[in-house]
Amino acid sequence: SSYKISDKLVKVSYSRPQLKGRAVAKLAPNDKVWRTGANEAAEITFYKDVTFGGEEVKAGSYTLFTIPGETEWTVILSTAKNVWGSYFYKESEDVVRVKGTVSSSIANIDAFSMTFDEDMNLYMGWGYTVVTVSIKG
Repeated sequence: SSYKISDKLVKVSYSRPQLKGRAVAKLAPNDKVWRTGANEAAEITFYKDVTFGGEEVKAGSYTLFTIPGETEWTVILSTAKNVWGSYFYKESEDVVRVKGTVSSSIANIDAFSMTFDEDMNLYMGWGYTVVTVSIKG
């Protein structure tokens, strides 16, 4: 599944795992690096320099890893390319690590989803958890 906004500031490509009655914490455990989707790790492309979660990031493509947590998630942009899962994650390849704000969804989101709003906030939703990271162009 790929999502792109109209004025081509950012694009995200990821696979969408389904909960199918399982808990998010079982598939994306707290305090462990997660591929942020299924199969290949998620990839995010910025078409110009941006501020991602308060940190300056150059235009380009990055692998998007996350570390789920109870009240906030760590969101990592990495220079790793074409990564299957998070088995080969290396902290030395981190470009930035930012905090994503955790809130609750009213409805259960069965398929992991990423989307952007008109203010360029990135939303990642799964189960009853929604994680938000601001992006400024």
